[in-house]
Formats: sequence, C-alpha cells, structure tokens
Amino acid sequence: MSLGVLNNISAVYAENSLNTTQQSLNTTLQQLSTGSRINSGADDAAGLSLANGLQAASTALTQSSENASEGVDMLQVADGAMSQITTLLNRSVTLATEASNGTLNTAQITAANAEYTNILTEIGSINTNTEYNGTAVFGTTAATVYTSDGTLSQTNDATIGAKVDVTTLGLTAAGFTSNSTAQSELTKITTAIGTIATDRGTAGADINTLTAVSNVMSTESTNELSAENDVTATDYGAATSNMSKDEILMQTGISALSQANQSQQLITKLLQ
Repeated sequence: MSLGVLNNISAVYAENSLNTTQQSLNTTLQQLSTGSRINSGADDAAGLSLANGLQAASTALTQSSENASEGVDMLQVADGAMSQITTLLNRSVTLATEASNGTLNTAQITAANAEYTNILTEIGSINTNTEYNGTAVFGTTAATVYTSDGTLSQTNDATIGAKVDVTTLGLTAAGFTSNSTAQSELTKITTAIGTIATDRGTAGADINTLTAVSNVMSTESTNELSAENDVTATDYGAATSNMSKDEILMQTGISALSQANQSQQLITKLLQ
C-alpha cells in the first residue's frame, strides 16, 4: 500500500470498528441496566412483536381470572341471601302447620298471619336489596369470562337464578284465614323451599365452575408471562460476557486508532 495524506484508511477502519464496538457496548449496558434484552424494535423486531403478543394475552387472561373471581364473590353473596330466605321459609312452615291443624285461637291466628306477612316482606326486601358492588344480585349475570383471543371461554355465563321475590316463589299474602287456606299456603311454602334449594344448587355449581375457570386462566396467564420473560429478559451471564469483550475491544480499538493516526506522521519524516 502506498503512503499518502489524502485519506488515512487505517484510521477510518479503526474508527468504524470502534464505533461498532461502542454501539454494542451501549446496547449491552442498557440490557444490564433495564433487565430487558429488547429495549427497542432495533434490538429484535420479531422478538418484540412476539413479546407484545404474549403480554397482551397474559393481560387478557388475568382480567378473565379476575372476572371469574368476582363472579364467585357475587354468587356467594346470592347463596348467603338465599340461605336467609330458606330460614324464613322454614319458619313459615311452622306457622302454616300450626294454623292448619285447627288448634290456634283467633288471636294466635292473627299473630301468625302478622308474622307471615312480615316474613314475606323480608323476603321481598332480600330480593330487592341484596347487592354486590352496587349492583342488584338476583336475576343478573354473575361473570363473563373471556379467553386471550377475546372469545367466551364458556357458552354459558354463570348467572344468579331467577328473582326470589314472593311472586316468583308463588307465595301470597292470603295468610291463614282458614284451615284450607293455611294448607294451601303450606304447599306453596314447601314448593318455594324446593325452588330456593334448586337455585342454591345452581349457584353452587356455577361457583365451582368459575373457581376452576379462574384457576385455569391464572395458570395460562402465568405461562404467557413466563414465555414473554424468556423472550425479553436479559441473560446476565451472556450480557456480562459481552460487556467484558466490548470493553476490551474498546481499549484495543482506541489503541489501534491512535497507532493509525501516528502512522501518518511518518510521511513528514520522508520530507525532512
């Protein structure tokens, strides 16, 4: 190679190599400081796209798990309310049975009617006022659970059963004005107890279903998050090794650039 002063090719090569090493070192230092291997699309465009998709899936699954858990909470509130109604209906059975056997006097029948009327009012109040997070519980959807791609995870959302007001339960305020009326009302009360038992059974089955769904969604979310971590997390062993290599290359690159610049000075000696 001839000697010349127009271009110091060796210095250009050394400078280019030094710039490349500096960029690599900067990337490695960023990975070490952030804990993420991918800090921009330039680091790994395909990996970034994959990681974003995994993160979105994990977020959707986490929300579905929370939806299911909230549905369980609502169903448990409903079950507790229906348990109270069952207790009231059992008391009504006692009143109706006493009134239907003809042993109560007029004052006692009046008292039994008054208590039964209060029971019906309380059942209506439970139906109307039982809420979860400010929303009436009975007759509403308990939870809607979606998979990560936005589709329903079940064809049937868990729901509270029908309303539990006295009309739905088939009860009347006719009370016990006679033995036959008391017998008729006793039959209705017994049927209502069965209806509530069925609704509680349905709620219990939905609680079990939603609990299972919540667990599955939580597990899937964790797996998606783990996969995202595998794609994006910094491998500190590899990163520290790269940092050591780049630091050595920086030192040698600076030395090489210095030597290349000094070599040009040899030309002045030829002119002496």
